[in-house]
Amino acid sequence: MQIDMTDYPLLTKANLPEQLRQLPQELLPQLSQELRNFLLKTVSQSSGHFASGLGAVELTVALHYVYNTPIDRLIWDVGHQAYPHKILTGRRDRMHTIRQKDGLHPFPYREESEYDVLTVGHSSTSISAALGMAIAAQQAKNQRKVVAVIGDGAITAGMAFEALNHAGEVKPDMLVILNDNEMSISENVGALNQYFARILSGSFYTSLREGGKKILSGVPPLHELASRAEEHFKGMVTPGTFFEELGFNYIGPIDGHDVLALVDTIRNMRQLKGPQLLHIVTKKGKGYAPAEADPIGYHAVAKFDPTANSQPVKKPGLPSFSNIFGQWICDMALQDERLQAITPAMREGSDLVAFSKRFPKRYFDVAIAEQHAVTLAAGMAIEGLKPVVAIYSSFLQRGYDQLIHDVALQQLDILFAIDRAGIVGADGPTHQGAFDISFMRCIPNITIMVPSDENECRQMLYTGYQHSGVAAVRYPRGAGTGITVVEQMELLPVGKAKVIRNGKGFAILAFGPLLAACQQLAIELDATLIDMRFVKPLDESLLISLTASHSHIMTVEDNAVMGGAGSAVNEFLATQQYSGKLLNLGLPDEFIKHGTQQEIYQELGLDQVGITLKAKQFLNK
Repeated sequence: MQIDMTDYPLLTKANLPEQLRQLPQELLPQLSQELRNFLLKTVSQSSGHFASGLGAVELTVALHYVYNTPIDRLIWDVGHQAYPHKILTGRRDRMHTIRQKDGLHPFPYREESEYDVLTVGHSSTSISAALGMAIAAQQAKNQRKVVAVIGDGAITAGMAFEALNHAGEVKPDMLVILNDNEMSISENVGALNQYFARILSGSFYTSLREGGKKILSGVPPLHELASRAEEHFKGMVTPGTFFEELGFNYIGPIDGHDVLALVDTIRNMRQLKGPQLLHIVTKKGKGYAPAEADPIGYHAVAKFDPTANSQPVKKPGLPSFSNIFGQWICDMALQDERLQAITPAMREGSDLVAFSKRFPKRYFDVAIAEQHAVTLAAGMAIEGLKPVVAIYSSFLQRGYDQLIHDVALQQLDILFAIDRAGIVGADGPTHQGAFDISFMRCIPNITIMVPSDENECRQMLYTGYQHSGVAAVRYPRGAGTGITVVEQMELLPVGKAKVIRNGKGFAILAFGPLLAACQQLAIELDATLIDMRFVKPLDESLLISLTASHSHIMTVEDNAVMGGAGSAVNEFLATQQYSGKLLNLGLPDEFIKHGTQQEIYQELGLDQVGITLKAKQFLNK
C-alpha cells in the first residue's frame, strides 16, 4: 500500500522520537493533525483498532516529545491506542501490515521494537509494570523516567488499584496518565483546569508547597495546618482527592487534545518527585466524526472508505457461535427468571446487547474485572440464582483463582459461556484461547463441553445451565458451519460422546469445531470418527470399547496439546494399559502469533490438508 507522504511534511521528519524532539514546539499541533490523518488513511485501508488511537494522538506526540524514549519507559495499557505510538517509533511504513500474518503486531510487542517496553493485550497491567520499573530505576540511582498510560475503563480493574495503592506506599518517581474518554469538558472548565494544572505542576507551586512544609515541619500543629491548607486548595480546583489519599500528586483534568498544554504540563511533571497522576480528558475517535459519534462501532474496523462517513454494511452470513449464545440466553431467560447474565465489559463481543435491553435488571456488566465477575456469580449462586458468566477464553485466565476457590471448591451452579476459545486470529498471542481446557481440566467439580457446531452449542448451553454444579461450554470465534439449529432445547447425556461413523483400526477423536476438518479424512481412510463433546467427564466406556478394536487413536483439538483434551485421553488409556499408538493434534507449546484463523490453522497443520497429512504419516509409522 503506497501513501503519498507529500501530504504529511512534518510526519516525514518525525519517523523516530529523536527526530520528533527536534521540531519546534509550535509545530506540534500541525504534526498531530498529520498523524491523525495518516492513521485514518492507513487503518481504513488495512483494518484494525481505530477510535482509541484517534483519541490518543496528541498525548502520544507530547509524551515522545518530552520524554527521552526508549531510555525513558513508556507503558501503554492494553495497547488499542498505540497505533500513533507505532507510527512515531519507526514503523510508519509498515502500518499497512498491522494485524496481518508476519506483519506488525496489533498491540505493543517487545519483540517488535525497543520502544515497546511491555507486551500487552490485556487490560490494567501498566501501573504494576511501571512501578516495578520505577523501583528498579530508583535502586540503580539512574535518571530514567517511567510513564504508564491507562484508560478510565482499564483503571476500574482491581489490579490497577492494587498497583496505585502500592505505589503510594513506595513513592518512587513515576507518572500515571489517566486517559479519560468518557467525560467532556466545556471550554471554560477546560481552560480553568489547564490553568490550575500548569500552576500545580509548575516550579512556583511545587517550591511553595515543599518549602512551606519544610519550614513548618518542626511545629506539628502548623505543619498539619499547612498540609490541610494544601489539601483544601487543591480540593477546590481538582477532583483528585481519591488519588491524593493513595499517595499520588494529582493534576487535572486537562484537555488531552491540546498538545501544547500537554507538553507544558508533562514537562513540568517530569521534574516532580514521587508518584504523580495526570488526568486528561480525550474524545475517543477524535477528528473523525463517525468515530466520535459511534466509538464502540469504530473501536476496531474492517477496511472502509473514510469519505463515506460510514462503515461498509456487512453481508448477511452464517450466524456466529456468539450469536448462538446471544439467542440462547434470551430464550433461557424467558423460561427461568433466576437466570442472571454477567460479563466483564464484553457486551458486544459476547452478543449480550439484546439481553441487556430485554432483561436490564438481570444483566451485569462488571467492567474490566474478571475476578469480580466470577465471585459475583458465586454469591448469586449461593443465594439460589442461576448466573451465566459470558467471558472470553483468554480473559477467564484472569479469574482462575476465583474459578477454583470461589466456585468449583463450593460446587456452585454456574455456567461459564467461554467465547473465543481456540484460535482467534488477528489479535495474536494475548488473545488466542489456547489454554482453557488445560487450566480447567485439572479442577475438580467441573464439567467441560466442546461443541462441534452451532446446534451442539445451543444444546450444550442448555445442558450446562440445567447441570447441577459448575459447567463450561467453550466455543470458537466466528461463523458456524451452517447447520440447522434446533430451537427446542434438549438435555444431552453428560459425558457421552457421539459416534459419527464406524471404521476399522483407526479412530479419530475430535474435540470441538475441528471435527469438520476430519470428516473427509475419516471417509478416505475408513476411520472411526467420534465427536467427543465432553472433555470432562470423558466417555470412558466408549474409549474402552475402542481399545479392543483400534490399533491407532488420534485426538484433535484447538487447545494446547499440553494438558489438553488429548492428554486426558492419554491418561485414561494408560490406566487401561492400551498398547496401541496415540497421536495428539492441537496447538503446539508456543504462543501463537497473529494472522487469520485459516492462515494459522494452515501453518500449524490443523486444517483439513494438515490433519490428513499428519494422520497418514501416523498410520505409516
